[in-house]
Amino acid sequence: MVRALHRVLLGATLLSSIGAAVPAAGRPTAAQAPAQGARARAAAIVAKMTLAEKIALVHGLFPPMAKGKTLNELIPSAGHIDGVPHLGIPLVRESDASLGVANQVEQRKGDVATALPSGLATAATFDPAIARDGGAMIGAEARAKRFSVLLAGGVNLTRDPWNGRNFEYLGEDPLLAGTMAGAHIAGVQSNHIVSTIKHFALNAQETGRTVVDAKIGEAALRMSDLLAFQIAIEIGKPGSVMCAYNKVNGDWACENAHLLNDVLKRDWGYRGWVMSDWGAVHSTARAANAGLDQESGQELDHAIYFADALEAEIAAGRVPMARLDDMVIRYLTGLIETGAYDAPAKDAQAIPYDTHAEVAQRAAEAGIVLLKNDGDLLPLARSAKRVVLIGGRADVGVLSGGGSSQVRSVGGAPVEIPLTSGAASSFARVTWHASSPLLAIRAAMPQAQVTWIDGSDPAAAAAAAKAADVAIVFATQWTTEAQDVPDLSLPDRQDDLIAAVAAAQPKTIAVMETGGPVLMPWLAKVPAVLQAWYPGQRGGPAIANILTGRVNPSGRLPITFPASAVQAPRAAPVGLDRLTSAEAQAAADPGHAGDHQLASFPVDYAEGADVGYRWYEKTRATPLFAFGHGLSYTRFAYRNPVVTDGAKLSISFEVVNTGKIAGADVPQVYVAREGSATPMRLAAFRRVTLKPGQATRVTLVAEPRILADYDPALPGWRIVGGRYRVALAHDATDRALVSSATVAAATMKP
Repeated sequence: MVRALHRVLLGATLLSSIGAAVPAAGRPTAAQAPAQGARARAAAIVAKMTLAEKIALVHGLFPPMAKGKTLNELIPSAGHIDGVPHLGIPLVRESDASLGVANQVEQRKGDVATALPSGLATAATFDPAIARDGGAMIGAEARAKRFSVLLAGGVNLTRDPWNGRNFEYLGEDPLLAGTMAGAHIAGVQSNHIVSTIKHFALNAQETGRTVVDAKIGEAALRMSDLLAFQIAIEIGKPGSVMCAYNKVNGDWACENAHLLNDVLKRDWGYRGWVMSDWGAVHSTARAANAGLDQESGQELDHAIYFADALEAEIAAGRVPMARLDDMVIRYLTGLIETGAYDAPAKDAQAIPYDTHAEVAQRAAEAGIVLLKNDGDLLPLARSAKRVVLIGGRADVGVLSGGGSSQVRSVGGAPVEIPLTSGAASSFARVTWHASSPLLAIRAAMPQAQVTWIDGSDPAAAAAAAKAADVAIVFATQWTTEAQDVPDLSLPDRQDDLIAAVAAAQPKTIAVMETGGPVLMPWLAKVPAVLQAWYPGQRGGPAIANILTGRVNPSGRLPITFPASAVQAPRAAPVGLDRLTSAEAQAAADPGHAGDHQLASFPVDYAEGADVGYRWYEKTRATPLFAFGHGLSYTRFAYRNPVVTDGAKLSISFEVVNTGKIAGADVPQVYVAREGSATPMRLAAFRRVTLKPGQATRVTLVAEPRILADYDPALPGWRIVGGRYRVALAHDATDRALVSSATVAAATMKP
């Protein structure tokens, strides 16, 4: 979601904390609540409420625009819902937080938080434990800052490589994204606070996001984006689901009865509440009856739909009282099941920022992907005496992505550039975290002279590179919520810079700090490439440790890198050619989300369920780097695979570290029915860490819904019985070890 420019001068800097949650006396804990029936308990509370008290809980304030509307302290943040003290219903404060407790344009003066690396970096670890640790860390900080709901859990699949928000999410595969999102959500909620999952559904682009109408068939939607949500909800059990800005098949996502009532609440049995994105509500009766339970950030909507207007619709009989009761029951159920009800965040506490920074650094190190390493140029040899770093502001920090996920990290922002135009200009700045790769590499290579130049003059950069033993070019691409990048080229002629440096210095390394895939026209002349993503507040040391071999790279791409833009299902961002500059800004600004003067436009997702690597296989296109790709400073082999078929498909095999140093590998299993035109799908994966020469036996069981197709006529999942191809692979294009198995026919509920 987005937050507008409005600054709030409320109070002093918040104290920070990581205090343990202490349930109120006499109240059951979150662990006890399910045994008593959280929904039954919530219903009993709602039965004691007045109509006004119920209405008050189904719409929330946007504090920067809501001063004086509550007797409670309004912390400058994303949202605020008053409690009902005489019934024990707690006050709820909400914060943005996919990558840390956000404070985008420093609404809370001086308040900092730990910044995780981007979502793509976490996804690149292929390690749910790392995702959970990151969630637990930011959840602890949120609670310490008196927030009880984190607007985290982004799981929208990457359909277009230029989506400005790709960096927040977890890649293109539903199994990987859903598994990692579920772990992250579970980590957040381990602090007795709520995590959302968002943005439900098909918020796959930022250009015109409040007017896009996403078009896709039911089966394809269930097998792709909705499957990612379904898996994440099963694993993480988020207290709330946030619906999206866009339309889906003609209906606004926040008043889409099929998505909210049929899929989420009926088919998946979801018990929590559906909150809107900020500025995503368009109606009262239609939205309420379609399954929206709470209007969030009401000041950003075209009108306030769930206050007086909702009361009037109830009085007129257009919204049943039972629907309002269900809205409130779901809200309370989400709070009760997560523990936020019985252990509300009240007092600010101190936060162990040094300990939390280590969580961020571990995630960054595990998520950095070594894309190329010709001649084993990396790790940097200790014989290198002169190392020059070029560009990327690597002297002072590492780049972060823009928008509602922006964290004011510990250590400050050494570079912060306001935007003067564009859809994100009111709430985003181009920001670096204070984590200098230059200082970190100097510390890791005390024997070498390590220098930095800004790279603004390619000729000067080439001369400096030629005089050094090794040149490291830091390339940056800033992306942000609310606007897509116009193309996949590095901005500011950085391709020319890298080419000039590589021509002068054969030992050139490119370190990519980008929001997602970029084109690399210089790739053939650069022997080593490191994909560092947006590496968070400890990005400098993480990059230095990988470059110098203190940490063995182990990240794997959660997203395909195309060789050219035309390989993607759409060759350019949809909508850039349809909207004027003013319209594009309005179409991304939640303040205009209800402005019906802007006509929606369709985006046809012709790739259907074949997102990302599946599309490349289907179209027989060879990407620049495949999904799942990633190199190591050691080598791994898979031996003696044994496939077990029948009701479940599994494969057991040995993973062997055949190299000379310890490292981590990510075996991946892809499946497809023999004789089918369906591309192979990731059905299982596991991260495995091994010492040199060590072997371990691993058994991976295929997720049944990956074997299946969704059948709307059933309705549900249908596994066609018969022979299936099973690839044990290092990436999505690896077919060196392919087996065959017979799978029994089966059906499963939606």
